[in-house]
Amino acid sequence: MSKSKCTDADFIALFEELGPADTSREMGVSIRGVLARRKRLETKLGKVISPPLRQRAREIHHIQANIDHPDRIPLEIKGGHVIIGSDAHYWPGIRSTAHRAMVQFCKKYQPKIIIMNGDVLDGASISRHPPAGVSQGDIPTVEEEMCAVRDRLLELEEAAPDAFLAWPLGNHDARFEMRLMTVAPEYAKVHGFALKDHYPKWQPCWSVWINDDVVVKHRWKGGAHAPFVNVKESGKTTITGHLHSSKIMPWTDYTGTRWGVDTGTLADPYGPQFRAYMEDNPRNWRSGFLMLTFQNYELRWPELVPVVDKTHVEFRGEVIEVDE
Repeated sequence: MSKSKCTDADFIALFEELGPADTSREMGVSIRGVLARRKRLETKLGKVISPPLRQRAREIHHIQANIDHPDRIPLEIKGGHVIIGSDAHYWPGIRSTAHRAMVQFCKKYQPKIIIMNGDVLDGASISRHPPAGVSQGDIPTVEEEMCAVRDRLLELEEAAPDAFLAWPLGNHDARFEMRLMTVAPEYAKVHGFALKDHYPKWQPCWSVWINDDVVVKHRWKGGAHAPFVNVKESGKTTITGHLHSSKIMPWTDYTGTRWGVDTGTLADPYGPQFRAYMEDNPRNWRSGFLMLTFQNYELRWPELVPVVDKTHVEFRGEVIEVDE
């Protein structure tokens, strides 16, 4: 059914029978368009237009990915929280302040979705860059890093056991399979060759799309103004990592307000992971993570949780002590 042929009565009947995602596909319009029309009709008619009971009972719905986008995870969430961390660069023996705070927030807020937005693995020993200024003995092995990633991800899994777990891959994560493809491509189909084989609870992808309005991926545009350019050019709220900068850039036009967000880094900006190539330069990085809140399928203003010092983060104007 085309948008032009769908009367208000037809739209209401579709929405109440199918819910927003399937109505979107049936009409050939975005979920954002469906939800906007629903809101206008509710205001006009003075009544609530509800999705079917089966969808109201499920706060999050994993939509079947379109065959044209096999590396995209489309999700639908009516209400609740999504917690997004990025650029953890986990090393053995290090539990950063931001990571500990993210675990603490997952326990408290029980997010519907947890997203580790790339560069969870550092891959220092398989980097194409020489370890300048760092002895080889200072760099953890791949196995040591993989174990550290497993331990840190397990803490998040246990903190919010009902959350959907997604991992948009970053350039550092890609080092694992790229190295194996370079030296032993004949083993490509053997279990263990892919990074996802080692962390089965986390869904790998290039991007996560929430309610067709919010796109979460490791990187797109580069440079200091990347969050602004991302949101302006994508037409979507676009959440990335990669730059470690931790900032929010709103953009408002005739369609409403959306946001470009850099989630920062879960690592300590001056941690040993970066010693080999940062040459003790100042870095415009900030440690922390991001929390999203959805109400009736709509995203509220994104909220950063920045690290204040080694034992505190800031959230909603309050300085919060972080558990060890």
